[in-house]
Amino acid sequence: MVEFISAKEVVNKYIKDNTTICSVGMTLSCVCEEILKEIEDSFSDSGHPNNLTLFHSSGQCDRKTGIQRLAHEGLLKKIIGGHWGLCPGLMKLISENKILAYCIPQGQGAQLVRSIACGLPGKISKVGLGTFLDPRLEGGKMNEITKNAEDYIKIINFEDEEYLFYPSISFDAALIRGTTADEKGNITTEEEGVLMENLPAVLAARRFGGKVIVQVKRLVQYGTLNPKDVKIPGVYVDAVVLCSDPDNYHRQTSSWVYNPAYSGQTRIPLDSIPPYPLDVRKVIGRRAIMELKSNSIINLGTGIPNDVIGSIAYEEKISDLITITVESGIYGGVSAGGVDFGVAANADAIISHDAQFDYYDGVGVDYAFMGAGEMDEEGNVNATKFGDTSPGSGGFIDITSNAKNVIFCSTFTAKGLEVNFENNKLNIINEGILKKLVKKVQQVSFSGKIAREKGQNAYFITERAIFKIVKEGVLLVEIAKGIDLDKDVLSHMEFKPLIAEELKIINPYIYEKGLFRLRDYLINKK
Repeated sequence: MVEFISAKEVVNKYIKDNTTICSVGMTLSCVCEEILKEIEDSFSDSGHPNNLTLFHSSGQCDRKTGIQRLAHEGLLKKIIGGHWGLCPGLMKLISENKILAYCIPQGQGAQLVRSIACGLPGKISKVGLGTFLDPRLEGGKMNEITKNAEDYIKIINFEDEEYLFYPSISFDAALIRGTTADEKGNITTEEEGVLMENLPAVLAARRFGGKVIVQVKRLVQYGTLNPKDVKIPGVYVDAVVLCSDPDNYHRQTSSWVYNPAYSGQTRIPLDSIPPYPLDVRKVIGRRAIMELKSNSIINLGTGIPNDVIGSIAYEEKISDLITITVESGIYGGVSAGGVDFGVAANADAIISHDAQFDYYDGVGVDYAFMGAGEMDEEGNVNATKFGDTSPGSGGFIDITSNAKNVIFCSTFTAKGLEVNFENNKLNIINEGILKKLVKKVQQVSFSGKIAREKGQNAYFITERAIFKIVKEGVLLVEIAKGIDLDKDVLSHMEFKPLIAEELKIINPYIYEKGLFRLRDYLINKK
């Protein structure tokens, strides 16, 4: 029988020292904030629970809350997760070698939970080969103490082909969030912005005798829920926590408590969305989106893609020509960004997290737009490690591994770059001091070697120069009008690229104020 208990009682009863927890959510969406807070408070008061192992497929933080609450030395001993870019406390513990830290791709993590649920020994995939997840490089080990620990990710051979193997994990507790519970513990998710991998996580915990704990906003009488709305049958639920303060501990996402447009109950007028201002990020986004063809399905990663390209699509009124997806399971709509990444207003469809990655891993998205930190002469791209900061891969590696077209978006240099667009061209006012086109990337997040071997179509687009990854290496194919090739491009690179025989000029439309005629361009594009 399901128990209806407080978050404090959950921690006292089910979250003991050395517990392995599977936490489900993305940014702050679907995160069991009240339970995580109680774990933190209990540890602060008594030193217990301690030495926990945390598994999570995607990042679950807004820089302040979520799994940030577990970022205390001694509370955690190990993490196996997808992303910590919005969790400074965990990144600090990683960089200071205070916890064992293994990174796995977000999609492989969501699907691993499903593999555990259905009784498999783990998940095999080609996703991650040739990247820092590959045991022949770093094996997903994020700091020095983990490098000296046992391997988690392994190489296996099946019918003369190499795969990575992500082994099953035994969960003692799964922390899941829903909206409504009935008296028998049946759970719905009507006000959540995403579905995540809730049911697979429930069944994965059950496989090894782990406890299923669900945080909800409301309790209703048994028999009043539409059975098709029930996402977790009550027979699998051990404990339900009725949130004591939904405004603080059960927010739809970090920036708001609840907006029905993000969970499908209403729609907002698109005219209410202001255009993104004309700056260097918009210029890069404009040139990147010109790679599209009509009737394409696309993915927008964090950074310039999600913040800018989605906005451009609505400003230029091309939403009927493309379908935007987000790895959390979103199709269409207007994606939120920053600490609210993963949800969208006016979505056409919201499917489960693990199922979304079936599409990315199998069919492969038509166009993946991704942010990038640096690229080297082999076409390797780093988007996962910057100095001592290791945010992890998120869905970057899953999505770029099998996308038909990969478009990396980045400024040419960083730290101090200033430009303007007077006379509808790029003018460099002050050069950045940090080079992004380097001899060797700090960490391989995208394998140029594998991309070249399979003929994947990949570009690295900046405000002044555009590179294509080709069989022979990295080819410079376009530069901005008025830019000097030697002074403004080659002198700020640590390697000399191949240069196209016919070096094109970047379309000057991208520097114009107002609309830049993208709709007509895509309709007429061959």
